[in-house]
Amino acid sequence: MKDLVQIWNNVANRRYSSVNTSELKDFPNNRHRRSEIDNFEANFAECEALNNKFNDDLEFNDRKNEIINRLFERRRQGHIGRQPKCLFILLMLGFFALAAGCFILFLKPYDFFFSQKAMLTDGGEIFEMWRKPEVELYTKVYLFNITNAEEYMSGIDSKIKVKEVGPYVYREFLEHKVTKFNDNATLSAIPLHPLNWVEELSEGNQENDTLYLPHIAMLSIANVVSQKDYFTRFGLNNLITLTKTRPLAKMTAKEFMMGHKSELMTLGNTFLPGWIYFDKLGLIDRMYDFDGDYETVFTGTDDVKVSGLIDTYRGSTDLPQWNGKHCSNVQYASDGTKFKGGVEKNETILFYRKSLCRAAPLIPIDEGVKSGLKGYKYTFPENMLDNGKYIKENECFCRNGKCLPDGLIDVTDCYYGFPIALSYPHFWKGDDVLFSKVEGLTPSKEKHETAFWIEPQSGLPLDVSSKFQINMALGDISSITNAEHFSDMYLPLLWFDIRMHALPTSLKNRFNLYLNILPVVEQGAMYLLFITGAIFILLTVYILTFKVMFRKPKTFDAWKEKESIYAACEIPLSDTDTDNDIKQSVLKIHSEKLKDLSSKLSDRMYDTVGSVKDKVVEELNHVKNVFERRGSKVAEAHDSFKTDNEYAVIKQSDSEDDYKYLEILDDGSDLVPQKYETERSEKLKELDSDDRR
Repeated sequence: MKDLVQIWNNVANRRYSSVNTSELKDFPNNRHRRSEIDNFEANFAECEALNNKFNDDLEFNDRKNEIINRLFERRRQGHIGRQPKCLFILLMLGFFALAAGCFILFLKPYDFFFSQKAMLTDGGEIFEMWRKPEVELYTKVYLFNITNAEEYMSGIDSKIKVKEVGPYVYREFLEHKVTKFNDNATLSAIPLHPLNWVEELSEGNQENDTLYLPHIAMLSIANVVSQKDYFTRFGLNNLITLTKTRPLAKMTAKEFMMGHKSELMTLGNTFLPGWIYFDKLGLIDRMYDFDGDYETVFTGTDDVKVSGLIDTYRGSTDLPQWNGKHCSNVQYASDGTKFKGGVEKNETILFYRKSLCRAAPLIPIDEGVKSGLKGYKYTFPENMLDNGKYIKENECFCRNGKCLPDGLIDVTDCYYGFPIALSYPHFWKGDDVLFSKVEGLTPSKEKHETAFWIEPQSGLPLDVSSKFQINMALGDISSITNAEHFSDMYLPLLWFDIRMHALPTSLKNRFNLYLNILPVVEQGAMYLLFITGAIFILLTVYILTFKVMFRKPKTFDAWKEKESIYAACEIPLSDTDTDNDIKQSVLKIHSEKLKDLSSKLSDRMYDTVGSVKDKVVEELNHVKNVFERRGSKVAEAHDSFKTDNEYAVIKQSDSEDDYKYLEILDDGSDLVPQKYETERSEKLKELDSDDRR
């Protein structure tokens, strides 16, 4: 009971005592009313100030600051922490995702990764591919068998009739023997191109096929000596007569391609060692003679686009056979292993092979997919074999001021002084004069056009078909024995196709990962990060805005009361409310809250009083019996005590309805006069003395 009364005192700020209702009537009414009014006015002033304050805080900026400050203050005190912490993490994740997306967008990590791969560094992946390519590279050779050799030699036929025979297929095991890495972002290497015969791809043709073919050594020596003095020509004619050498000879395909011995070559090697240092001559053998060749190649550490391209060949950026940079330059050309990377769609690239004796330009003409990779199709430009007729800059290809017909390029200085000229197969795109003394040639774009399929980003060749024809461009050799029928003739010898059909499976899978999958992964990751970051940030802003700062008043008031951000007595006020209305509403609400609390407390007190009711009655009956045994004096004292109204007691009736509750007295009021207190003490002393007796 005492605890319940104390709780009630704390809530209502009042004192309670057991009193007689008659004393309340004697208590001055004006004092009770004045105290109540004072308390209500104080509460009203307090609530009015709070309501005015928080009504002003409904403005956006102030309310936002109040919420944020209270939110984080309570989080620091440990009251709440889950929602602000989750929103902060969500916001940080959003910014992190956007930052990662911007990192990919601007720094392009894939490009950095691929550039590191594309550099030619010792032991690197691309370096090993370039040093010893895994590709299957083949050289297909087609020979021109002369079908009317005797008729033409005897003068019966005015034209040589030729028939194409082939292919004779050799596999080229390309390798770069690296000697050292240089300090200027290049490496030094020796090119090696060994050939192996591949019978199964030769379509039934054999190296020992016997054909009628031109005697290259005799015709070459005749072409050189025909320009010498009489005594030199006389000596050569005697040698031809003694050795019975003829300009058309019967030999095997292998002898013609890889070299055959002849008495004339042996004599030439003996008497002219400065010119002919070999004792047998074969066109393919000489074309693949890389003895003494060396080159420097860009590693790509300064510019990854040029990795694998030639810097110098035989110590120079220019070939010694030509005068003029346009014709002699080989710098930034590719030997076919790896081309320039990162090329644009309309960009021209360079291709160099020793057999071409020059760096030939390649232009893009198409695009498509080869070996599962996107590529550009390149070919030689129109008039590439022009000698100045159409393109003035090409006049530097005219040897010693003598220009060959359009469609031929003089490469005599690249083939040991032999009168060799290059053209497209079957004189395709060549001048009509080239067909004047030869029959049986059938030029065709589909069969004889050069085509390179190159992946533009890496410079990786996807499909290669480089086609050229080796011819003899003979001058006036009518003064040489047995050679008069071949004067001023452009005699086709053979044509070859350096062919790579497709990438091997290992390279195709590897570059499919590097060039197709990884870029898509990078792009997908970038867009996913941007979308995720935007969603996280917008979601955070939405929660903070519409779930906290811009809630509807009803929802917001319920939330603020639940979170105890505002006091319970806050009352939103409208602009049209008057002062009287405000005071009345405040008093009314305040009274209603007090009544509600009083009712709840009374219910609790009733339950408690009811439980101890019997004990109280029992104790009172026991006291009554004791007083009755004491005698008349004790009873008289008790009666006097009651009639003097010294204290208000609780009279217990037989029914529960007669039980009287505690009544409310004002704070600080003295309900019992001092004289009553003195008389009570004296009566108690008399009672104690009677008991002792």
